[in-house]
Amino acid sequence: MSALAAIDAVHAQDPARMADGRARELVYAERMSAWLERLAPDASEALRIAVRAQHLARWRSPREAYPEGRVGYLTWRRDAGERHASETRALLLGVGFDEAFAARVAALVMKKERSRDPEAQLLEDCACLVFLELDYAAFAARHDDDAKVIDIVKKTWGKMSARAHREARAMPLAGRPAALVAAALVAAALA
Repeated sequence: MSALAAIDAVHAQDPARMADGRARELVYAERMSAWLERLAPDASEALRIAVRAQHLARWRSPREAYPEGRVGYLTWRRDAGERHASETRALLLGVGFDEAFAARVAALVMKKERSRDPEAQLLEDCACLVFLELDYAAFAARHDDDAKVIDIVKKTWGKMSARAHREARAMPLAGRPAALVAAALVAAALA
């Protein structure tokens, strides 16, 4: 079994489903790969695998299992990243990759050295673009507090490269989600 097929087999087990019945994490992984293909069609095999595995078995440690608030969120995010990386490394070793390659993919999954590693930045760009494309409108709809949504968009924007900014600006957002993105970009420019 190839690495991508093994990763997708894990994603397919996600109990959360999209409206069409497909596993949510599988759809997320496919969107991640689609954005990578658009941003870097010549991406390395390690990056292609890392992008696909970024949320490997994410449902196993739900955000709700951690305390509310910033500290709880950051702890959950750190733990999830470490778990995704560890499980990806083990999966790659299990399908025949060597330790050096598996370790590189795991480091990419954790987005280590994003400011100095162009591949880690590409992974982050894909994650931010998928959030804006797939989850942002629903996220904005769940939160009445405009300031909170604006803050999340500002933080997301701050993690993205200039190329990802251009792609995000071209997304067809409308209504309140579009207005909140515009407000976030004004606030970021003033900060």
